[in-house]
Amino acid sequence: MNTLLWIVIPYVCLAIFLVGHVWRWRHDQFGWTTHTSQLLENRLLRWGSPLFHLGAFGVIGGHALGLLVPASLTSALGVSDHVYHVVSVTGGTITGVMLVAGLALLIARRFVSGRVRRVTTRMDRVLYAALALMVVLGMSGTVAINLFGEGYDYRETIAVWFRGIFWFRPEASLMVGAPLVFQLHALGGFLFLALWPFTRLVHVWSAPLAYLWRPYVVYRRRPSRSSENVRGSF
Repeated sequence: MNTLLWIVIPYVCLAIFLVGHVWRWRHDQFGWTTHTSQLLENRLLRWGSPLFHLGAFGVIGGHALGLLVPASLTSALGVSDHVYHVVSVTGGTITGVMLVAGLALLIARRFVSGRVRRVTTRMDRVLYAALALMVVLGMSGTVAINLFGEGYDYRETIAVWFRGIFWFRPEASLMVGAPLVFQLHALGGFLFLALWPFTRLVHVWSAPLAYLWRPYVVYRRRPSRSSENVRGSF
């Protein structure tokens, strides 16, 4: 069972993540979009979207630092475990609250606005449910265990297991003793990656970065008909 949960399922999810994006691009390029509904409702979106995206960027960045940066490196840089814990919990709580607030507004918007509700697809509902579950599990681990509880050093177990997946040397035994909420959050994260290619989240890979270096677009006013007649008379 441990091999299935912590080795087989992560690799299957990563394979679906990669192959699913290729399939989506080849068969549904016109659907490779955010499916924005800004024109249908903008009041809640104006607050929910920035909060959600800023919170998501912070949470993803925190996960990347916590999972990919070994504890030995932070110690070598002079960052004590206490300082790392304070910064991690504080940053995770702040960005997590932003993410929760933004997601709550976006979900409420889907139910409050009739026009937005009518264009909400079944996959949108699955996506929002998966996001809500991931956020609840993540905040439970951060707040309930690391902020108000006895704490858990995931860098010695979960982070090592996570890095081992990409080095093709995963150790399932590292996950056995982890708290249940961390186990569910880790497993849910890989299942969420498997869901990603089939949702509107694919728009993340289509960020308009070319706008940063493309030449300026020059707009010129079309001359009025009267001025054209004047030039034509000469």
